[in-house]
Amino acid sequence: MANNKTTRVSAEQQIPTIISEMTTAAQAFRHIGLGVSVFGSARIPRGHPYYDLGIEIGARIAQLGLPMIAGGGPGLMEAANRGAYEAGGRSIGLNIRLPREKRDNTYQTDSLHFEYFYSRKASFFMHSLAYVVLPGGFGTLDEVFEAITLVQTLKQPPAPIILVGVDFWSGLMDWVRDQLLANGMISPYDLDLILVTDDLDEIVRLIQDAAQIEPNREPALPE
Repeated sequence: MANNKTTRVSAEQQIPTIISEMTTAAQAFRHIGLGVSVFGSARIPRGHPYYDLGIEIGARIAQLGLPMIAGGGPGLMEAANRGAYEAGGRSIGLNIRLPREKRDNTYQTDSLHFEYFYSRKASFFMHSLAYVVLPGGFGTLDEVFEAITLVQTLKQPPAPIILVGVDFWSGLMDWVRDQLLANGMISPYDLDLILVTDDLDEIVRLIQDAAQIEPNREPALPE
């Protein structure tokens, strides 16, 4: 069995690095501007239908003239970065070193690097005007539920939170309705924070509305 032990680092040791990473990201996004974050699994291989979908979504975001922000790793993060990059847009990677993510993907116009999930996730949420969520595992679920919580509690401005893939996400949404809503743990209007769809044109319209931009805007290019 692999040795999964991790040495505990005290909060006092972590905080300076976290602050530094968030500051570096804020300085970068001061010039980049708000973008659209795309979340999804690192484990989906090239050639999978979800990978092709990620490419298409990244390209669509770039074609709106908006920066596309992904995790910088393999799988669907790479697919989204690749779509934006190959469309001539601004393709941002918020990279972190993990056992399954040992290298940055090569489809990034701007690469930021993080040691801690805390500062990485905060950088997604501070600099996004919409969230597009492709199929994924625990990390993707962590990101989507944090996005929902931040918007629900008004800690972040209202923003579209779009789950792409009706077949993939419908079981989760059934559980949310049957358990969380039925037991009074969320309010009925909280469900309005989330859209589940396979319609890429609908996704584009929601992002356009959030960004208040006109169709056919030129892709955002790196400076």
